[in-house]
Amino acid sequence: MYLLIGYVLSLGAIFGGYVLEGGHVGALLQPFELLMIGGGAFGAFFASTFPKSFKATLKALPMAMKGTTYSKAAYLELLSLLNELFARMRQNGLMAIEGDVEDPKNSEIFKKYPLISADHHVLEFITDYLRLMIGGNLGVMEMENLMDVNIETHHREMEIPIHAMTRTADSMPAFGIVAAVMGVVHTMASVDKPPAVLGELVGAALVGTFLGILIGYAILAPVASRMEDRAHEGTKMLECIKVALLATMNAYPPQVAVEFSRKVLFSGERPSFSELESHLREAKGK
Repeated sequence: MYLLIGYVLSLGAIFGGYVLEGGHVGALLQPFELLMIGGGAFGAFFASTFPKSFKATLKALPMAMKGTTYSKAAYLELLSLLNELFARMRQNGLMAIEGDVEDPKNSEIFKKYPLISADHHVLEFITDYLRLMIGGNLGVMEMENLMDVNIETHHREMEIPIHAMTRTADSMPAFGIVAAVMGVVHTMASVDKPPAVLGELVGAALVGTFLGILIGYAILAPVASRMEDRAHEGTKMLECIKVALLATMNAYPPQVAVEFSRKVLFSGERPSFSELESHLREAKGK
């Protein structure tokens, strides 16, 4: 929604100002200029990416259009899930959650928390490290180092489509210049035409520069920025889980481990202590 509102405000101000000063929108409709800019940029984007990064970019684009899934409600679910898992581990031992970890899709615990179960990155991170804890072969330091490497790898993978989109956005003004130069070449080859025709050709060439800058900075750059925000939010959730798991390995009680995890969150999504306590009581009553 915010992306669409931003587009309306940005494009409305640009085109509205142009019309108010007496400009004609029809003069900006230059499909051949758009073909050169869009086709050239897409071809360069396709040539500069490997199949994996190309597919990752196409997959990440819809996520940038949607609202965030890493809301306060999602974090409350996460903290409640961790608290329930840790409480069961503390009461009945690590083996008590082995079945839940091995098959989270059919686990009665995980089924209570649909927002977390729907995120395969988060679900995989939780179950993988609980599985390692059950195995009992890694100490706290080894586990922390492994988590750090895992989170760094995840973040770098999430950055692949961001970099691809950012490079494309940055290249759009250059493709606009290319289209403008081609328009100037066409104009110079038509110097025998009447002044009115030459004026239209020059105007079409200038529109190429305008469209390249507009598409790059007003259309694509905001998408790349939103993709970057989503990547940081995903990494933050993994860091939240990491802190809770390490606290549990250091023998802290479940509620203390969850409180450590809460402190890692950004202020906008972080539930207050009383909100978390109330939510944990409600979850325990289910």
